[in-house]
Amino acid sequence: MKYYIGMDIGTSSTKAVLFDRLGHIHKTSSYEYDIITPKNGYAEEDPNDWKNAAISVLKDIALSVDPDEIRGIGLSGQMHGLVLLDKDDNILRNSIIWCDNRTVHEALEIKAFGEDKIREITGNNPMPAFTLAKLLWVKNNEPDIYKQIDKVMLPKDYIRYVLTGQFKTEYSDASGMQMVDLKNECYSDEILTYFGIDRKILPEIVESADITGTILEKISEETGIKTTTFVVGGAGDQAASAIGNGIVGCKDVSITLGSSGVVFASLKDLEIKNNGLQYFHHALPHKYHTMGVTNGCGNSLKWYKENLCQYEASLAKADGLSSYDYITRNIDNIPAGCNGLIYLPYLMGERTPNLDPNATGMFIGIRNNTTKDMMTKAVIEGISYSMKDCYSLLGFTPSKVLISGGGARNPKWCRILASMLNHTVSRVDLDEAGALGVAILAMVADNIYSDVEDACKKIITLRDSFEPRLNDYRAYLKYFEVYKMLYKQNKILFEMEKEIK
Repeated sequence: MKYYIGMDIGTSSTKAVLFDRLGHIHKTSSYEYDIITPKNGYAEEDPNDWKNAAISVLKDIALSVDPDEIRGIGLSGQMHGLVLLDKDDNILRNSIIWCDNRTVHEALEIKAFGEDKIREITGNNPMPAFTLAKLLWVKNNEPDIYKQIDKVMLPKDYIRYVLTGQFKTEYSDASGMQMVDLKNECYSDEILTYFGIDRKILPEIVESADITGTILEKISEETGIKTTTFVVGGAGDQAASAIGNGIVGCKDVSITLGSSGVVFASLKDLEIKNNGLQYFHHALPHKYHTMGVTNGCGNSLKWYKENLCQYEASLAKADGLSSYDYITRNIDNIPAGCNGLIYLPYLMGERTPNLDPNATGMFIGIRNNTTKDMMTKAVIEGISYSMKDCYSLLGFTPSKVLISGGGARNPKWCRILASMLNHTVSRVDLDEAGALGVAILAMVADNIYSDVEDACKKIITLRDSFEPRLNDYRAYLKYFEVYKMLYKQNKILFEMEKEIK
């Protein structure tokens, strides 16, 4: 039998999943690590943690089947993170990851290049989250490190380099660096020249289903994965999840409830609009997608669990239950809108539609009768309001809405989203959409399927669907307007609080 590994280098863990050619899961392995926060607004990770995680999960996978039958590996990963190596391949500093907000000044530098021009070239307005701003921050604040840079990589592409020795990326992830000419599918000489960036330090860009190399001998010895196993280009995490959900046709929408929350739509044609959404290359040749992102999705629920639900977490552990399932067990008994309690999920600033690194999380509407269960539901509703904010920018009614990510495992959350969007939401039959997406790319590279669309039709099936509740929708429609107004009313306070520091 032939097997394919989908490996996701995520924000909180690296996960590898072993699939057969029909998309059936045969083994899953994961390895967790932490975000490093040296200052407020900073978010970093040590690439060595990703390396150790990748070695660990691959070793685990190799023990589960005959390694000779593992044909290929697809890589997915958190987007925008900055990995810097010197000429001897030493890591120069921790990776500045996607949710870091230190680069406000550098975003203004990029804006000076020409806001309309940068959007026309890259598909996006200047953003602190993107790799270009992070690279300029190092240039401005750590010049000694900047002078030593020999290679700039994204997180998953660092793991590719570790596994294969190949210095390459692919279009879906590269298009989030804000250095790529989206329409012409190449690095923008105009941007690189303006900011003084040497093209030689950037990886070659290939297609997502291209074979980029095979496993190095030393990695084979550490993991048990054969040197004949190939690694394909892969995809940024959102494009990978979209493929794993079957979102390859226009007017299909994917919602991912991960560390960040993402509303993703495939595009038939690239038409870049200044509407608060971001535009990127899809993991399909010459195809594109648009998406809106809320930074504090799973991050909000994790913060809430770890800081306000320690007692509940201990009870869940004693009962052998998931902490998240335990703390949400009673929220169906709380009315939609939580009697006016609203949570703003801006723990790490916000991205869509309010591009504001100064925004912070808030509970509004705490009253004498507010309960812990109300606060739990308010956190989930607050994240969902933010997702609805992104969804409303699409400007069309989707033919289907598929939901994935860790949050999608909770049916209560799925019902809330269905009612909030007033649209049926469905879950695919597999939880591991991102890993499946890049495993499908490896299958296509191995000629198991003629193309990604063919693979999706034969592999992906729906597990279940959730219908909107009309009364809940009506309540959410009213509270959504309050949610949006709360950001506008508090924007000046966010700015004032930032200045105090």
